[in-house]
Amino acid sequence: MKAKVHVTLKNGVLDPQGKAVEHALGTLGFAGVGEVRIGKYIELELTDAAEKSKENIENMCKQLLANTVIENFDVEIVE
Repeated sequence: MKAKVHVTLKNGVLDPQGKAVEHALGTLGFAGVGEVRIGKYIELELTDAAEKSKENIENMCKQLLANTVIENFDVEIVE
């Protein structure tokens, strides 16, 4: 069983890495790209001993995987 976690910056939080990528894409000639936002993708392989509840994974995100002051996260459990 796996947990897939997507971490993204909250709206209104500046994203300098996204701005750099946005600028670089324009410089390379890729037209039609608007705002670029950079996030994180985390995949957790859950063992039989691990609690497999979505709530447990959300607690991991709140305590370590995401900075909840400036980031949002979304958890998906897949078998």
